[in-house]
Amino acid sequence: MLDPTANDGVRPVPAVSAAVIKGDRILMVRRRNPPSAGMLALPGGKVEAGESLQQAAARELLEETGVLAAPRRILTAIDLFDHDDAGLLRMHFVIVVVQLEWQGGVEAAADDATELRWMDLEALEQDDGEVCDSASRVARRVLAEAMSAESALKPG
Repeated sequence: MLDPTANDGVRPVPAVSAAVIKGDRILMVRRRNPPSAGMLALPGGKVEAGESLQQAAARELLEETGVLAAPRRILTAIDLFDHDDAGLLRMHFVIVVVQLEWQGGVEAAADDATELRWMDLEALEQDDGEVCDSASRVARRVLAEAMSAESALKPG
């Protein structure tokens, strides 16, 4: 059982990740800051007061990547825990993943992103640990669903 006093002062932080597909690829960013600093992940960040999850996902996406996209649906929610070297909890993020439809924009890494990368399913499956686990799982699921829906629309 968890010791409730071990995490005094740490409160869950609401955040969003943006899952944007263009063609057969999903947009990933290399994170500048914890959690997952230096790793590839879905673009995203903290929800601001008075902002809906969809608004937050579109705003964070634009701030980090320059990509304009329209929110479509909530995909999932993920707990992300960040611990210090001694194993004590530093931060707890509750991340809601929002799928958005790519519309355009001028792509450039900014804010918390140091690199943008469009990745297909094959690249995600061959990943050597560069992509954070939760982002990889979500990205593979979203791409597989998109490919399945696309093939269902093709004449047989």
